[in-house]
Amino acid sequence: AKVILSTAASGSLKEELTPGSLVFLDSFIDRTFKREITFYDGKDGHPKGVCHIPIHPAYNEKLRQVLISSAEELKYKFFKTGTAICIEGPRYSSRAESEVFRGWNADIINMTVCPEVYLAKELGIPFATTAIVTDYDCWREGEKVSVDLVARRMRESADKAKNLFVTAIKKIGSMHWDDEIMEAKKTARAGVMIDEHVVFDHLKY
Repeated sequence: AKVILSTAASGSLKEELTPGSLVFLDSFIDRTFKREITFYDGKDGHPKGVCHIPIHPAYNEKLRQVLISSAEELKYKFFKTGTAICIEGPRYSSRAESEVFRGWNADIINMTVCPEVYLAKELGIPFATTAIVTDYDCWREGEKVSVDLVARRMRESADKAKNLFVTAIKKIGSMHWDDEIMEAKKTARAGVMIDEHVVFDHLKY
């Protein structure tokens, strides 16, 4: 893959991020603890060394801007930036947890943005995620998150996400990405603590 776009069904942690809104993430807080978090894990067939990948900026800015301009063209309600908190799941948050995350100034909550965001960085692939707001988690009076609610809201937003990506992919296809990809691979290679002469096929450019 040259670049990757993804979506994430998400709960809103702020009143103004209403269900149906799109949030173009620019950062995250990782609260997962049971997932595979690196390709450099010492397993047979996996790359050697330890990868200390820089995470700021978390998402590729050029891709984010393509998504933003696409949403503007389509006249969708969206937010140009947002911090996601990713929880392990599969359960939803308690009210106390939801309030803690709001206190951390996170914008949305989900279970799916990690580890993909930093695994893509390890591979040197420009990556961007569009959060689709489906609910208000459990902090807000009057609405409680549920599987049925999230599934219904995702169905309602399916065409919106599809149209966004069709528009964005057309733009992406007309743009040059060699510099972005080279920079992403350089950053990924520089993060690996191993002899500098070691060559990783997946990071060649």
